[in-house]
Amino acid sequence: MLSEPFLLACSGGLDSVVLTHLFHNLKLNFSIAHCNFQLRGAESDADEKFVTHLAKKLNIKSHVTHFNTNDYVAKNKVNVQIAARDLRYAWFSELMQENQVGTLVTAHHADDNLETFLINLSRGTGIDGLTGIPAKTDTISRPLLAFSRAQILKYAEAQNLEWREDASNADVKYLRNKIRHEIVPVLKELHPTFLQNFELTQSHLKGANTVLNNHVELLKSRIFEVHNDGFRISIEELAVLHPQSAYLHALLKDYGFTAWTDIVRLLEGLSGKEVRSKTHRLVKDRDFLLLEALAPEVSENFTIEEEQIEITIPIHIEIESVDDLKETGEHILYVDKDSLKYPLVVRKWEKGDYFYPFGMKGRKKLSKYFKDEKVDIISKEKQWLLCSGNEVVWVIGRRSDQRFSVTKKTRQIVKFTIPQ
Repeated sequence: MLSEPFLLACSGGLDSVVLTHLFHNLKLNFSIAHCNFQLRGAESDADEKFVTHLAKKLNIKSHVTHFNTNDYVAKNKVNVQIAARDLRYAWFSELMQENQVGTLVTAHHADDNLETFLINLSRGTGIDGLTGIPAKTDTISRPLLAFSRAQILKYAEAQNLEWREDASNADVKYLRNKIRHEIVPVLKELHPTFLQNFELTQSHLKGANTVLNNHVELLKSRIFEVHNDGFRISIEELAVLHPQSAYLHALLKDYGFTAWTDIVRLLEGLSGKEVRSKTHRLVKDRDFLLLEALAPEVSENFTIEEEQIEITIPIHIEIESVDDLKETGEHILYVDKDSLKYPLVVRKWEKGDYFYPFGMKGRKKLSKYFKDEKVDIISKEKQWLLCSGNEVVWVIGRRSDQRFSVTKKTRQIVKFTIPQ
């Protein structure tokens, strides 16, 4: 697991100092990273000096950075703990990329896991919040998670190790510290093996969560139909799931949604209603919910000059002059060049747009055309038009306008192709 070079987060406290010595004794290939958050004045500077001295003494490469944490708190309106976490993990990620390191090691232990469990429990959480800190992710490893703070302290004292004590860890104005100093000791006093029992309970929770996730993935494979760049979900299939809110949470939590009451209402809402998370949106479309990732909105018009042979934005279209009509299909359009007014424009469709569908008599509003063709809401939003002046030449990839069709009188033919 740690045979490749890795980065160790080292605060100078008991846990990270023990890990530093263990890894050094094992002759592993690692460097240490220390953050000075500049929150405790001279004490923060003393922590930094201690870590750099430790690295020098053990002949280990060290990385140090300084943060103006209070400025970050004020600017982003978050508490100090969240600010410190955001700042350090962003820096760790940068360091790992710069040094081509794949793993960050942190010194979280079993007591940290218990505290996190109690914090999440106190705030209200689902099963994910009760399964604790993962021992390993794709980029983070926590090898001390199976050991208690008491075990780590016993080892450090036996090895005559030195470390720094952070005075702020004793301040019970912080929720984690209050749990650490006032609640956990009482729980351990009530039952001498409380920590071990907790670890066993959490193991059961992780097993139950794995079973749940496997069930949810099987369910997704059945009712999530790949559609455009996202999924189409049958409301009829969702309606038979009970308890409905629990199933919706399990199916959609990975997409960042939190407004579960609004999502339940969406099932009975009108077509076009939607609920958004920071990364995705869920849109009601007749008998389905459409799920897609949020993308930057493009409202710009794109022009095609007369001599242009290709566009790649917002859609890839190749343009050429041809002598006659050959292959056909929804991805190909032939038009009478003399009927065009350059520059042509590629734009999104708008309310009030109409065209004269090829093969039909008279004109038709695009909104009516989309309804008749049962085009879903998201596909309509993404629909591009090829226009000559204010007139629609092509509902791109769907239907052309017969006013621009090639006839016996056509002298020059222009072919538009969406490469397949």
